[in-house]
Amino acid sequence: MIADSLKFTPCENQSSPSIIYIPAHSLPVAKLERPVGVCDKTLIVSLPGSPKGAMENLEAVMNLLPRVIPQNPRLPQPRLQPYHDYHHAHGHPIRKAHMSPQDRPRSKSNRPAMGLNQRYRPCANPMLSVEEALRVIREQTPAPIVVETPITTSIIGSVIAEDVYASEMVPAYPTSLVDGYAIIAEEGKTTNAFFHRATITLPNRSGAFEPLHPGTIARITAGASLPPNANAVVMFDDTASSTLDGQDGEIVEILADDIVPGENIREPGSDVALNSKVLARGDLISPVGGEIGLLAATGTRTVKVFKKCRVGVLSIGGDLVEHSNPSTLVRGQIRDSNRPSLLSCLDSWGFETVDLGLARETAAGEVEHTLRDSLYGVDRAFSGVDVLVVTGSMSLGKLDFTPIIESTLGGTIHFDRVSMKPGITTTFATVPFKATTADAATEKIRQKHASKLMFSLPGDPASTLATLNLFVLPSLQKFAGLGESSQAIATKPGSTPQLGLPRVAVVLTHHFPLDPKRTEYHRAVVTGSRSDGRLYATSTGVNSVGSLAKANALVILRAGRGVGIKGEIVEALMMGPVYASDTRIIC
Repeated sequence: MIADSLKFTPCENQSSPSIIYIPAHSLPVAKLERPVGVCDKTLIVSLPGSPKGAMENLEAVMNLLPRVIPQNPRLPQPRLQPYHDYHHAHGHPIRKAHMSPQDRPRSKSNRPAMGLNQRYRPCANPMLSVEEALRVIREQTPAPIVVETPITTSIIGSVIAEDVYASEMVPAYPTSLVDGYAIIAEEGKTTNAFFHRATITLPNRSGAFEPLHPGTIARITAGASLPPNANAVVMFDDTASSTLDGQDGEIVEILADDIVPGENIREPGSDVALNSKVLARGDLISPVGGEIGLLAATGTRTVKVFKKCRVGVLSIGGDLVEHSNPSTLVRGQIRDSNRPSLLSCLDSWGFETVDLGLARETAAGEVEHTLRDSLYGVDRAFSGVDVLVVTGSMSLGKLDFTPIIESTLGGTIHFDRVSMKPGITTTFATVPFKATTADAATEKIRQKHASKLMFSLPGDPASTLATLNLFVLPSLQKFAGLGESSQAIATKPGSTPQLGLPRVAVVLTHHFPLDPKRTEYHRAVVTGSRSDGRLYATSTGVNSVGSLAKANALVILRAGRGVGIKGEIVEALMMGPVYASDTRIIC
């Protein structure tokens, strides 16, 4: 197209158009996406709307103009593309570069402005090892923010930001350890005696007891406060002629004669003393309920915790279809399974998630607008996310995501390739953020986080879940304050907290093939043996989707030749609970 147009492009100092034939195969790009033509003696080139496409097509035209328009010899001459035309058996020319791949210049950015001749490789950043990538993520993840919140179930999964001390002792008053009768015991005197029903003291409607007098007893349940003057409790089993409801028997006889003061009684503050430390900085509020119960029991109404981050999940792809869409797939369509998987995993970790839906790279500006709105809390986000997880955007041949991060959002890509299998195209970036809210408190909190984190995960489902567990989880944990234990900091100052999935030693139940260059994180089922107490790993297969089901671990297979031998002990990252061979959870 451009060649035909340039045939009729007027040359300088010529009164009529010059006809110059330029083979289409010699063009730096395969085609121009918009029309090219001549009006009178003016070459008209229509460029595409995307920055990348516009720059590439414009550069193609500019590189060809010096070949058809004579240049003033007194002016600096442009440097033409370094290629020759070579011919092969079919008779039409093909391009061949002067330089070998190792001698070609490498750009420092993938931005379109760098030009075609500076983008010989799709990834400009060096490939990092998994350990190096984790170090970069740890360095770029901001320190956790401290917020004060009431004691509700909303703090489940939060990390305590400062030591908590009991404002009330537990128990606050003397309480009974057993079900029985409260009595007045005296040193050196037998407790074996009979008590008429009329002398059995019961609590009033408010639950309070009248003071206990000598010769009387009071029915009491375990954990209940003792009536005034009572100093011991006798169990129901040590009495006769009474039942649990106290309706039968006119007389209650205490069979035990050696009940001493303080027997079966829990003294005030014996469980938790007043002003004692109940939770320490770095403690996790688990869903089991023990930590919340302890805070409630000691009269704690608010607690300072590290703010949990808000994670947005976005799928990008013109070929993606919502998994809930009832329509039958047509050729080229794929159901979006990544977003439900990622949201499920993030929810299980206790983080607040935002489903940002689908964005199509084929729609002009949709990806850019969705990303920007997610950071600032517009449309689907409602409020800004702290971490953005994107899937399906970095595979070769698809949307070039790098210009959007660097040019449109002003972000910095810290790495876009990791030496691992699967997940080589994992990308991590930070995007500067400027809050626009008028809320002074919110503004202060957000300004502490000058940048927001962005993870672009591969589109393959197996790669997506593996990289989420391996890279995103440690960042979210640091953001949420895990590893901030005051005890750990005191004992190991300057040490790096262990974040991410727990690591265990497993025994391979069969041979595992090894990649010769990259460490593989192989999906497997880890079961525990009740006979020898060891953990065993069995592959769930290599199928990208089918291997996800039942997998509770990622077996770490270091690069090497040959296979991982059956019976060999290797490391594994536990994504879920350990099962016994009969599929029951054992830990």
